[in-house]
Amino acid sequence: MPYKQNLAKATALKAELDSFRPLSPEIEKRIMQKFRLDWNYNSSHIEGNQLTYGETKALILFGQTAQAKPLKDHLEMTGHDEAVKVIEEVVRQERPLTESFIRELHTLILKEPYERPAQTPDGISTVRRIAVGQYKTSPNHVLTKTGEMFYFASPEETPAKMEELMNWYNENLNNEETNAVLFATEFHYKFIRIHPFDDGNGRMARLLMNLILMQKGYPPAIIKSEDKEEYYNALQQADAGQIEYFFNYLCIQVIRSLELMIKGAKGEDFDDNDDLDKKLALLKKKLVEEKISLESKRDNQKSEFISIYHNWLKYFIERYITTTQKFNEFFEKGNHNISLQNIHETITFSNESVVDVISKFQESLTKNTFSFIGNDLKYEIILRTEFEYLSGRLSYFMSLIKIEFTDTDIKIEFDGIEILKKSVDETLSKEEIDSIINQFGNKTFKFIEARI
Repeated sequence: MPYKQNLAKATALKAELDSFRPLSPEIEKRIMQKFRLDWNYNSSHIEGNQLTYGETKALILFGQTAQAKPLKDHLEMTGHDEAVKVIEEVVRQERPLTESFIRELHTLILKEPYERPAQTPDGISTVRRIAVGQYKTSPNHVLTKTGEMFYFASPEETPAKMEELMNWYNENLNNEETNAVLFATEFHYKFIRIHPFDDGNGRMARLLMNLILMQKGYPPAIIKSEDKEEYYNALQQADAGQIEYFFNYLCIQVIRSLELMIKGAKGEDFDDNDDLDKKLALLKKKLVEEKISLESKRDNQKSEFISIYHNWLKYFIERYITTTQKFNEFFEKGNHNISLQNIHETITFSNESVVDVISKFQESLTKNTFSFIGNDLKYEIILRTEFEYLSGRLSYFMSLIKIEFTDTDIKIEFDGIEILKKSVDETLSKEEIDSIINQFGNKTFKFIEARI
């Protein structure tokens, strides 16, 4: 099972982290502040909170509210932050988890009762009064995409189910044979299957899972909002009886947190690759670790390129477009273009949607024929960004990413410097792509930051 390999990796990383302990108070404080911000933003964003990462940071660290954002979103974010702080205190004091504490957490994250649209079990639209700090009093089953009803515990069953869950928790908490990651993950899943509250069950499940991880000396696992479809899919696989998919998904998140904390313990920069996205609060692209193997090299050069395009280049271009457009508002004039050099096609865009730009690019693939442009170079993609007039003053900025394809290699240059080279038969992973695009984004960000 793949999750067993990831579980072994997590266990080894935990041992490595323990070798650096105790961490200095300053380093631990900085690392946990980052986890707290990431945790607050992502867990709330998954459930529809509209605050961006930057707005979340301003609210949590400086008490600054965002204009034109709902008061409810601010209250939920500050409530979630209070819940995280309480969890940190419970872990420090080595207090066990109890049902009354769970209800207290629920009160913290939802703050006060409210109403929300709902459906009756027979599919009729209605309005439900959401209580805080108490178990549900009416069914909260959900209708799936296929039109089937998925059933959670009934209100009558919930108290007994929660008591059963807490007994299971207490039996496993100090059991040395219980793996901490599997223990925390299974608690999350058992809690979700009960769905004990009218609302807020997802946030509660993630809070309690991380409480258990932290009780066992692990950092919290951050489920990123851009990964929520993968997260939900893993839960659905568990609902279908294949919980190992959910184990594997959360093992990967734990590994990510452990690697980040180890970097901090070593004194290295522990900002992960999507920090730019959080600073700008717009980027919501998936970071997928697994690689997809390309088909064997095709005889026809055009079909080979289209295969590469669908395997990873489309994602690369989408990431580039999304990132460049984040900076448009900072400049009075911007010019962005993508050129596919061997077919002499240039796509120019500014505020167009990613869908429109991709549509134009795909159209260029179907209407043109491929030809060699010299030596062994088959084709190249050039991604160029130019900006002028930053905040009313002349400030010229230009950046260029070039991807060259030959018979044997793929070479990527960023502003004239080679940063990656692979065999043409290899696939660029999403992590590698994100890293390249973030270099571009961070360069642009620093340019603006230095002048404003």
